[in-house]
Amino acid sequence: MRTLNELINTKEPGWDLVQEWINAGSNPIDILPKEQARAEQALYQTQVTTRSPMGAIIYETGGLLVDHGWIRVLGSGHAKLDRTLPGWNEGKSFTQSGGQPGFLLIADDVIGGFFAINNGALAPQEGIGSVFYFAPDTLEWENMEISYSDFISFCCTGDIAGFYEAFRWHGWENDVAKINGAQAFSSYPALFTKEGKDINAISRKAVPIEELWQLQMDLKQQMGH
Repeated sequence: MRTLNELINTKEPGWDLVQEWINAGSNPIDILPKEQARAEQALYQTQVTTRSPMGAIIYETGGLLVDHGWIRVLGSGHAKLDRTLPGWNEGKSFTQSGGQPGFLLIADDVIGGFFAINNGALAPQEGIGSVFYFAPDTLEWENMEISYSDFISFCCTGDIAGFYEAFRWHGWENDVAKINGAQAFSSYPALFTKEGKDINAISRKAVPIEELWQLQMDLKQQMGH
């Protein structure tokens, strides 16, 4: 494994580029402050350099809250988003530190959707290196056909309202403001059911996002997806 000094690039820091995207973007983004020791540990565990946008976000931020917190981009953790990128992946994309993951979870949203980079496990024959979205209305991993950098650009300037058009209920901003980055909304009836298609007619409650991840992965397996 590379040392921390080998991972920190002071000559060409990727954070400058990420800040340009955020400042030029139309979507509101809350940059969560980092804790230095936690940032160093998360960067070392992830083994990416700070020249890359991913390494820069891990090392320079506690994470990003996009569009009033609807999307949470993982960094090195903060009270509002108390999950690090490597810590969140442990037990999901890999079982032990240093293991080669078949995918890498990078972000998620408040309705139980998950964004991950495919390294073969999500689709072995296509989209290696692409960001996939686990859609809670289909329980399928869908290839977005974009890179991590493109995904961050989408968070800054993309049509997030259009992407989530069928999943935003009246007053969602107030509901999202009441939860933290370790939670998401569990819907009843579930979004993947016929009865769960009218987003304003269903009920929802905040649950630990870990619980929602496990539930949806179990359902996906049971349904043979």
